[in-house]
Amino acid sequence: MILEMKIPSPGESISEVEIAQWLVETGDYVEKDQAIAEIDSDKATLELPAEVSGKIELLAEDGDVVEVGQVVCKIDTSVKGEPKAKAPAKEEAPKVEAAKEEKAPAAEKPAAASVASANADVKASPVAKEMMDKNGLKGGKISGSGPGGRILKADVVAYMSGGIDTSAAAGWGGTRDERRERMSALRRKVAERLVSVKSETAMLTTFNEIDMSNVMAVRSKHKDAFREKFGVGLGFMSFFTKACTEALNLFPAVNGMIDGKELIFHDFTDIGIAVSSPKGLMVPVLRNAEQMSLAEIEAEIKRLAIKARDGKLSLEEMSGGTFTITNGGVFGSMLSTPIINPPQSAILGMHNIVQRPVAVNGKVEIRPIMYVALSYDHRIIDGKESVSFLYKVKEMIENPSKLMFGAKDPDEVLLGL
Repeated sequence: MILEMKIPSPGESISEVEIAQWLVETGDYVEKDQAIAEIDSDKATLELPAEVSGKIELLAEDGDVVEVGQVVCKIDTSVKGEPKAKAPAKEEAPKVEAAKEEKAPAAEKPAAASVASANADVKASPVAKEMMDKNGLKGGKISGSGPGGRILKADVVAYMSGGIDTSAAAGWGGTRDERRERMSALRRKVAERLVSVKSETAMLTTFNEIDMSNVMAVRSKHKDAFREKFGVGLGFMSFFTKACTEALNLFPAVNGMIDGKELIFHDFTDIGIAVSSPKGLMVPVLRNAEQMSLAEIEAEIKRLAIKARDGKLSLEEMSGGTFTITNGGVFGSMLSTPIINPPQSAILGMHNIVQRPVAVNGKVEIRPIMYVALSYDHRIIDGKESVSFLYKVKEMIENPSKLMFGAKDPDEVLLGL
């Protein structure tokens, strides 16, 4: 029996997908539910599982754009045999990286024999030549101060103390070659959405700075006990997520969106957390984050980040969302203006923490400071709301105890204010 496999619908409004790569070849024996291909839609990368066991015949090529419902392969169920699938490229990658890492130390310095050969005709004292050979230094790179330009021990010491590897002075060995790669469906869709945001929204960005001293002290004091009890690390993202959910409750327009001529306000906070993946930036969503504890937020972020790294995120896990947080600080960003994730109306950008001089009670002190940015759609969010929202987030991070009392001071809760 020959079974024709058709492209299933990845989700509503998706009419075509791109075959990112086949994980098997024509003639291979595949088993039922074995991943045989990766397909890119404009929302996610998904695996295509075999519907039955048998010998497969591919009817499309890597990179082909195919319609939902189109037949892309045939499986002959009458053939029995052993699986013979190619390993997915994403699983091969770590091995390649490991191989590079193993070879790296040998490539850092020239081999002793080749260096000694290169230094054979160099005018240098015996001690200097021995030092060059031992440290993998080529005499031609070192200026000699002895008679006739002879390299002395002092010259080698001075060269090494300078800390300059002149073997790399010529650059990284680039060529005049170039290559072209087809943009994935996901990358093309991201590009379209980013351009549309700039042209279809009244996007502005407001900035503030946060003294991270108190939250860092809380994290440092309790991180070991937190990990021991909950099995996850205590990061800053959970504090910011919790602070945002409280601030969104106070300023609902920041949690809203525009739908035609109507405004939609949400009585919940589905927070999108931007995470890096091999396919690019993904934004999985924490549902009802306002109901989560810090431990639950950390656990969910970890789960979604692992799925993003492995390319296992589902459309449901990335769809929706009422507000987004992105942390460029993990890559060293000091300040940026994040772009709104439509149809949302705002996004918070976190950045790196830097020791900066600040005025505290009339005195200059060195404090760990993070710059934060809130990009927002001015059509729905007024300047007062955006600035007040960001200031409220700053206030809660600088006073973590407020996270326990709905953004209020403990004294206010005690007094019923």
